[in-house]
Amino acid sequence: MDPTTDNAGPSGDPGSARASLEALRAEIAKAVVGQDPAVTGLVVALLCRGHVLLEGVPGVAKTLLIRALAASLELDTKRVQFTPDLMPSDVTGSLVYDARTAEFSFQPGPVFTHLLLADEINRTPPKTQSSLLEAMEERQVTVDGTPRPLPDPFLVAATQNPVEYEGTYPLPEAQLDRFLLKLTIPLPSRQDEINVLTRHAEGFNPRDLQAAGIRPVAGPAALEAARAAVAKTTVSPEITAYVVDICRATRESPSLTLGVSPRGATALLATSRAWAWLTGRDYVIPDDVKALALPTLRHRVQLRAEAEMEGVTADSVITAILSHVPVPR
Repeated sequence: MDPTTDNAGPSGDPGSARASLEALRAEIAKAVVGQDPAVTGLVVALLCRGHVLLEGVPGVAKTLLIRALAASLELDTKRVQFTPDLMPSDVTGSLVYDARTAEFSFQPGPVFTHLLLADEINRTPPKTQSSLLEAMEERQVTVDGTPRPLPDPFLVAATQNPVEYEGTYPLPEAQLDRFLLKLTIPLPSRQDEINVLTRHAEGFNPRDLQAAGIRPVAGPAALEAARAAVAKTTVSPEITAYVVDICRATRESPSLTLGVSPRGATALLATSRAWAWLTGRDYVIPDDVKALALPTLRHRVQLRAEAEMEGVTADSVITAILSHVPVPR
């Protein structure tokens, strides 16, 4: 697939771009049942040029979700299974000696794609985890002193299992902070699970998305138009102060040892603007900030041990802060 072409979706029209991105939900729903919040989060991350940490038990369609998103946006996608013996060069690529020319040539790794699924990222040692940092932050990979740009759009969707911690290497706070959003993928409701099984009984094959009827409804041009429109979304001084007050409150919470950094505050402002635009407005309201606060901030705070033992969660702390911080009128 040529990332320079855009056969799907509009080019340059913000209204048409919004309609195309809204159509993603219906398109992805042909393959993935009951994960609308995760789909919305991934679209917000693409609009903000951010990355996503997906947390959920095995078997809740995290991989299928990314593949369906890529097919709906006509983007390239690759998957890397992170294991304890995975080397940084297995992700970024390496120089390979060509005996015919007696020269070294660069062999790109799987990171050279639009949507990279980093499966079970906490199963690989920190050295390999950190190999993604430059790609996530700088949108490039440096090998043998030569920087090589990554395609645009570029999104890392990293998954981790919230239950099984044996043999894992938890992501350090500095790397967690590089993820724009942390999305939790819940187990489906009873009716959603019945729908999943019914589809499989009728012949649905998760490995054949084309047979499932998924077609491109948007593309790189639509994303670029949408990003330009999001950048023009108005943020009042009162909303800016509201975002700052929420983040500062996390730093003063007695339940937390680590609050939200200024990078986190910037991230919350960006995701709120993207959500405001997706819902059809060219200005941000407090409800936009509240809607994105949990996925944007939950991985940027650290609980005190005693609070964790009492059953306190990051989500509950942030929810309590949202209920106490004065809302601008």
